[in-house]
This record gives sequence, C-alpha cells and structure tokens, in this order.
Amino acid sequence: MIASPRSWSLRARLLVTQVVLLAVVCAGIGLATEFALQRFLMNQLDEQVVEAGRRSSVIYQFGPPPPPPDIGTSDGTMDPPLPRPSRRLMIRDNEGPGPEFLNAPGQAILTVGAVVAGGRVLDAGMITTDGARAAIPAAAAAQLAELPADERPVTVDLDGLGRYRVVSFPAHHPGQSVVAGLPTSDVDDTMLWVAAIFCIVAAVALVGAGTAGVVIIRRQLAPLARVSAAAQQVADLELDRGEVRLPTPIVKVDPAAANTEVGQLGSALNRMLDRIAGALSARHASETRVRQFVADASHELRTPLAAIRGYTELAQRKHDELPDDVAHAMSRVESETERMTRLVEDMLLLARLDTGRPLEREPVDLSRLIVDTVSDAHIAGPDHTWELDLPDEPVAVPGDEARLHQVLANLLANARTHTPPGTTVTTSLTVDDRGAAVLTVLDDGPGIPVWLQPEVFERFARGDSSRSRRGGSTGLGLAIVAAVVRAHGGTIVVHSVPGRTEFVVTLPGDSQPRHSGGPSEA
Repeated sequence: MIASPRSWSLRARLLVTQVVLLAVVCAGIGLATEFALQRFLMNQLDEQVVEAGRRSSVIYQFGPPPPPPDIGTSDGTMDPPLPRPSRRLMIRDNEGPGPEFLNAPGQAILTVGAVVAGGRVLDAGMITTDGARAAIPAAAAAQLAELPADERPVTVDLDGLGRYRVVSFPAHHPGQSVVAGLPTSDVDDTMLWVAAIFCIVAAVALVGAGTAGVVIIRRQLAPLARVSAAAQQVADLELDRGEVRLPTPIVKVDPAAANTEVGQLGSALNRMLDRIAGALSARHASETRVRQFVADASHELRTPLAAIRGYTELAQRKHDELPDDVAHAMSRVESETERMTRLVEDMLLLARLDTGRPLEREPVDLSRLIVDTVSDAHIAGPDHTWELDLPDEPVAVPGDEARLHQVLANLLANARTHTPPGTTVTTSLTVDDRGAAVLTVLDDGPGIPVWLQPEVFERFARGDSSRSRRGGSTGLGLAIVAAVVRAHGGTIVVHSVPGRTEFVVTLPGDSQPRHSGGPSEA
C-alpha cells in the first residue's frame, strides 16, 4: 500500500512538488507547441489543397496546356530535346484511371481527384508514389461524392487511403464539381516526431531537475535536519527524575541566517530549552530539598518513636491494672507507633536509595530466598493459596540479600493485601537467554485498575485508600520494590487484567552489566 503524502518527509514532498510542477509546465508548453505547430502545418496544407483544387478545376474546364515547342538554333539546326521536367512541372504522358487533371503540372504524388455530378462520382483516381494514375476504392470515391462544393478544405478519413485534406470546387458544367485532396501523413508524421522529441527533452529535463532538486533541497534543509536531530537528542533524555543537563546552545545558529525561517526556529528552540533547563534545575533542587528533608525527618523521628514504643511496652506490662479505656488507648498507641515506625523506615530507605548509596554486592541464592519469603507469606496470609515454581538448580545473583528479600516480601504482601481470601499467588523463578534471573509473582485476583497501573510504582499510590489502611499499607511498598530493583540494575514491569496480575522482576546475573546508582540518576 502506498503511504499517504502526509506521511512523507518534507524533502520528499518538496522534491515531488517541484518535479510535478515542472512536468505540468512541460506538458503545457508541449501541448501549446503541438497545437500551434498543427495549426501552422494544416494552414500550409490547406493552401496547397486549395491550389490543387483550383488548378484541377481550371484544367478540367479548359483542358491541359500544350507541350512546349521545340526551339531551333541560329544555324537552322534543332536543339537537342529538353530533359523531361519533374512530374510537378509538366503534363504526365501516362494513361490510367482517374481525371486527366491529375497529370497536370504541379500535382503532387498521392493527390486524389474526382469529378462528381449529382452526388455520383463520374471519374476518380489518385497519383501513386511513382507518378502513375491509379484507381481509388469505391468507398473512398463515395466519400468524395458527399462533399459540398463550397471551396473549403475539410479532413476526411478515406477508406483504404487514410486521412486526407480535400476540397470541392464547382465545375464549369452545371451540377458538376471537381474534388482534389492531399494526404495529412506529412503533417501527422511531423507532429509525431515533434511530440517524441519534446517527450525526450522533457524526460531529460525532469531527471536533471530532480537530481538538482535533491542536492539543492538537501543543502537548504540541512539546518532544519540539525534542528530535528537536536530536538531528538533532547527527547531521548530522561527528564522525569534526577538532574538533567541540557547542552547549551542545543542548535548553533549562523548569525547571517538568524532572520531566516530555519534560523528563527533554531533560536526559538534554544530559548525554549534554556527555559526548560531552568525549570528542570529548579525542579531538581526542589526534589533534592524535599528528599533531604524526608531523610532528615525520618532519621529524627526514629528517636521519639523508639521512646514512644518503649513507654507503650512498659505500660502494656501493667495492662491488667489499667482501666479498660486506658488499656485500649495504649494498645492503639502501640499499633500506630509500629505502623509509623514502618513508614519512617520505608521513607528513610527510599531517601538512602535516592542519594545513590551503594548496596551490598554478595551472591544471593534466590531459590532459598523465595522459599523462605513464601513460607513467611503463608503464615501471614493463611486464607490465600501460595504456590512455588522453581528450577531444579539454585539461581544466584549478585546483590543485597536483605533488600532483595524486602522486594519479594513487599510483592507478596501487596498480593495478600489487595486480593480477597482464596486467591492463588504463584511465585516462579527462571533464567532467560542472557543469564538474567526472572522473578514472577502472579495472582488471580481482581487486578489493578487501568488508571492506576501507570502510577503503581509511585510513592503513596493506592487503589483503595480505606482498604489499604486497614491492611497496614503505607503506599510505599511497590515504590521501594522499584527503587531496590533499579539499584540492582534490574527492571520491574506489571501486567494486570481482571483475573491475572503479574509482576515481573528481572535481575542481571554475573555476566550482565549492572548500572550503579539509585533511581535519582538520569
């Protein structure tokens, strides 16, 4: 299928437009030339036809002129006979069908002639290419008999003879007319040759114009190509997080071409990128301050939370001596303190990962880690069905065992918290062709809402806030999972539809390249 012109590049559209316009101009010039040349040649032929018709009419009325007399010399002897003139200069002495005026001086070869009376042909013939007279087909003679004697040339396609330009003159005898005609083959051949030559010249011109157009358009649009490449370079940058450094200026603008369309576009792009760079720098500075504040606040909150937990545990030792309402209040303080402690620890971990703090790099047996983590999940969620799908051989990757344990624990806790009892959660481990470990957590629960899936790894993202709070969720579990996986140089993706939700974690093996640094790096 041919692509729509709207999908073509600007170079292609300019080149095609140029060639098409030139082709239209060439076609217009060619048609005008052919028309003018055809009119000129036909006018010349009409003059010859009218002259042949008048000559034929006069000769038919008065007879052919006598041959020239012999001329003697001064000594009384006779000159040698004159050489025979051409067939256009004297009466031919041949006999044959057709009127005698066909033998008159000036008659050209292939001339047709006829004497018509009362719509019937009395005599008709033509001059052949060797100068002899010959009969013409009866159908052609009948066509000549239909011509009005108005002395105006007309074009007739004579049966068996081709196209002719013929004219009819009234004869001296009442009711008779003399018809003479010449073929249009010379005119047609000339027109055909001119058209062929013009087509060849036009084709060469179009090829030359196309080649020159490619060179000219490429040179003229080179600055625009540089602008496009620069814009693509910026588009490939990761602008969503971390510090972004844009090249300045992104497009070099020639001062001499600053007022051109491409120069104005490059200048506008440079100004726009300067504004974007300033906004990104301000955003990064704000994010840095926020992350530093979160890290500092999380660190500072650990001490008072530890004190609160200590006092609540001390009070809980005398639970039986406390009034019921006070004992209930202390229980609530203890549970909320534990929840806030987990939240502070999660925020502190994210802050550390944001700063790019390196993790431990020790061989981690993922098979054993999965067995231990799924066993813990089975105790925490006995109403769910927990299944394992592990390879026969242990799979090990370099990394931080505690953090990888937290990744899997958070994924299983997410499945337990956001799916109803009776849901089957399957944890599987495979090794791909590149030697990377692929960890998959699959459940047959209700799935993640479509609107939430793009933000599921963002911080404090919740699909059902009330349910999440009842389950003890802080909204940071999947954010921690994504940050830890990125810190290990891996990837995590989610695919979710009703009845099937799948989290896939890919961790590089010993032979896989790892990207150092946390998620804040761009």
